[in-house]
This record gives sequence, C-alpha cells and structure tokens, in this order.
Amino acid sequence: MDPKSIQSSPRVPSPASPDLARQHLEDRKALVSAVKAINESAVFGENYELTFVFDRPNQRTLIRIIDRETKEVIRQLPAEYALRVASQLRPE
Repeated sequence: MDPKSIQSSPRVPSPASPDLARQHLEDRKALVSAVKAINESAVFGENYELTFVFDRPNQRTLIRIIDRETKEVIRQLPAEYALRVASQLRPE
C-alpha cells in the first residue's frame, strides 16, 4: 500500500448538498496542507514523514509515521492490534 495515498485515496461519495461537498473539499485541502507543513518542518525528524492512509478492509483512516528511505512504518494509529480487535468485534 502506498503510504502517500492521501492524495490518491479512493473517492468518497459526494455529499448531497453542494455546500457539504465544497466543505469536504476545503477540509481535505487543509489536511493536505497541514501534513505537508508538518513534514517540511521535520517535526518527526529528517528521516520520517507523517502520512494518512485509508485502510479499505477496516474502512478506517490510519495515521502513520514512515521512514522516508525504507518506507517502513515506524508508528501507526490506530495500532494493528487495535484494528484486529475491532474487526473481531464487528458483527458479520
């Protein structure tokens, strides 16, 4: 899975109202700008970056800190074990 998928995440159905659709787009642009600013400031260090990823099986957005060189996930919220517990508790 591409850790930079925030800009290529699956399309979310447009809200019924044009005002809601516009707000959704503005919120998404603000989020992308904030993540870029955080990564440029190197708040997590020179070798790490913040990413958001949509996890399709769990239908959740994941926050990850990634090693820029190796693309290894350093930290993820929610953690993998929490996702496993949540999937086991979900009714089928």
